[in-house]
Amino acid sequence: MTRHAFEEQQDVLHRKLMTMGTLVEEAIHKSIKSLVERDAELAEQVIASDPVINELEQEIQSDCFRLIALQQPVGSDLRRLGTMLKLVTDLERMGDHAVSISKTTRRLMADPYVKPLIDIPMMADHVKAMVRDCLNAYIARNKEAAEEIAARDDIVDKLYSTIFHDLIELMTKNSQAISQGTHLLLVAQYLERIADHVTNICEWIIYMSTGKMTDLNK
Repeated sequence: MTRHAFEEQQDVLHRKLMTMGTLVEEAIHKSIKSLVERDAELAEQVIASDPVINELEQEIQSDCFRLIALQQPVGSDLRRLGTMLKLVTDLERMGDHAVSISKTTRRLMADPYVKPLIDIPMMADHVKAMVRDCLNAYIARNKEAAEEIAARDDIVDKLYSTIFHDLIELMTKNSQAISQGTHLLLVAQYLERIADHVTNICEWIIYMSTGKMTDLNK
């Protein structure tokens, strides 16, 4: 394979990854919107999109391994392909969490919410911005942006803590709220995990740019 053909193949992979990233962004957005607006149809759209995201993950992984085997890349080329392999894994798991949120919407359709959903949508806004910005940082290979995005995980963690304590207090005072409160706690946990996956991606963006692994969870 010529250098030009190799670069073209990398560009094709890059476009597939961006398509996957866009689908995951949309899934997260729709999953929270379905929960807030109690929109069962929107929740089903998220669940139906999951096989497409999974197929893209497998396709990109297969293409990356094929390029590595045929081209035996080194240096920045190998780091870019290795980063793609890690990114698609994290993106696929984000998509899974969006599906889990949508399935929660299904379960909560029958009853009114025990309290207004305020902090969960706020937490989701921060998480969605992190996902969008980390994909932009990947495109730009922007190490500084990746570090800044990962630092925002602290905001998400604080919101999760607030939601956790508020819901535990509510369930302690009102036993009728236990079932729904438990489901809402899981939604907050899914969002917190999505933010953790963003942090993982940011670490790989830094590796792609510098060749050094960094632990941004410290």
